Amino acid sequence: MNDQNWTQRSINSVWHPCTQMKSHEKVPLLAIERGQGAYLFDFAGNAYLDAISSWWTNLFGHAHPAINQALKHQLDQLEHVMLAGLTHRPVIELSERLSALTGHRLGHAFYASDGASAVEIALKMSFHYWSNLGISQKKRFVCLQNSYHGETLGALGVTDIPIFSDTYGPLLQQALLVKSPTPSKSTSSNHLSETALEEAAMLAIADLKNILEQHHHEIASLIIEPMVQCAAGMQMYSASYLKAVRELCTQYQVLLIADEIAVGFGRTGTFFACEQAGIWPDLMTLSKGLTGGYLPLSVVLATDTIYQAFYQDQTQAGFLHSHSYTGNPLACTAALATLDLFAHTNALSQIAQLSKELACAFYWTKSDPRIMHVRQAGSIFAFDVRENFATPQFSKEFFTVGLEKGLLIRPIGTTVYVMPPYILTPNDVKFLSNAIQDCLNTVLGPAN
Repeated sequence: MNDQNWTQRSINSVWHPCTQMKSHEKVPLLAIERGQGAYLFDFAGNAYLDAISSWWTNLFGHAHPAINQALKHQLDQLEHVMLAGLTHRPVIELSERLSALTGHRLGHAFYASDGASAVEIALKMSFHYWSNLGISQKKRFVCLQNSYHGETLGALGVTDIPIFSDTYGPLLQQALLVKSPTPSKSTSSNHLSETALEEAAMLAIADLKNILEQHHHEIASLIIEPMVQCAAGMQMYSASYLKAVRELCTQYQVLLIADEIAVGFGRTGTFFACEQAGIWPDLMTLSKGLTGGYLPLSVVLATDTIYQAFYQDQTQAGFLHSHSYTGNPLACTAALATLDLFAHTNALSQIAQLSKELACAFYWTKSDPRIMHVRQAGSIFAFDVRENFATPQFSKEFFTVGLEKGLLIRPIGTTVYVMPPYILTPNDVKFLSNAIQDCLNTVLGPAN
C-alpha cells in the first residue's frame, strides 16, 4: 500500500495531537514506514533527518540494536504486572539507577506514562506533603511566565501559553505567575549575550523574591523547567537564576519541582539540567528521553523528606495516585537499556562534541539579517526569525519545505530549533545546517 493510502486512512480514523485537523486539507500527513539511526523513512523510501528527535524523545537513534535486544529479551520474561502489591526486576533496577544518578539526593521513584501525568503527580505530592504535615493552607502553585508543563488539567494550571490553556481556563486552578528569566525578544541583537541573560535573571529573581515574601504561607511548590523553556520557543536562561530559585525556595519553605521532562538526559550538556547550576530540587519529573524514545514512561523522583511525610499508618495519608500500567516492565527495560548506552558510549562527551559541531555548522546564523537571538544549550540550538521577515504561516511553510528537503523540523511560531539524536555524524550536522539555510531561503527569500 502506498503512502497516500496510509495518510488518507489516518485522516479518516486518527485524531492527531496538537493539530487543527482541517489544516491537513492543505498540508498532507507524512506516513512513516520505519526508522533507522537518526533518519525516518516513508513508504516510498525517502529519508528524513529527525532533527527534533520525534518530539524530543529519541536520544540514540531509531531502532537501536541494544534497546531492541533488551526489549526482545524482556518480552519472553514479563510484559506487564500491576505495581500495587507486586514488584519486578526492571522497575527496581531503574529506580535504583535513577536515584544513583542524583547522588541519592532523590529517590523513591513514582511512575506514570507521560510527562503531563508526572507533573500532575508532582503537584499533588507537593500539596499532599504540606497537608500531611498539618499545613493545609499551602495549596497554591507558582510557575514562570511562558511556562509549559503539559496539557492535563493540573499541568495546564501551571502552563502560561494561551493557545494551550485559555480554552480550559474555567476548569483550572490558576497559579501565581512570576517573571520569566529569559531575555526579551525585542532586542535587535543576533546573538543572545551573557549580559542579556544575567540582566534578565536578576529582574526575575527580584520578582520571585517579592512573590514568595507575600505569599509563601499559601504556596505549596514552584515548578520550573531548568535552563530552557522549551515549548515557549527554546527560551534559555542563566544558571544563576536556577541557583537563586533553589535558595529562595529553601528560605521561604516552598517545594521546588524541576520539570526535566524535555531537558533531562543530557540535552543541556549535563545529565540533568539542574546540574548546570549545581542544585537539586525536592521533586523531579522525567519522561521523553527516559526510554530513549521507545515507550511511554515517566517518573517523579522525590527527596526522602517528602517520602517520609507519606509513610504513616493511615491509608489516606499515603499517596494513592495510580494507573494500570504504572512501572511497566517493558518501558522500564527500555529505560535501563538507554542508561546502559549512556554508561557504555561515554554519551556526555559525545553530546559535548555534537554541541561544538552544531555551533560551528550554524555559525552563519550570527550574521544572517533575517534572524536574531541565536542561542544554544548543549545539543539544543535555536534562533528566531525577525518579525519583518516572518510570514503569517511561517511554521507550517518551514515544516513543509523541510520535508521536501529531507528534514523533519517543526518550528515553534517563528523559532527555528534543532534537538537531534546524539548520534549525528559530522556529515549529518552539515546537512542539517545547509537544509535549514535552504528552508529559510525558500520560505523567506535569500538573505541580502
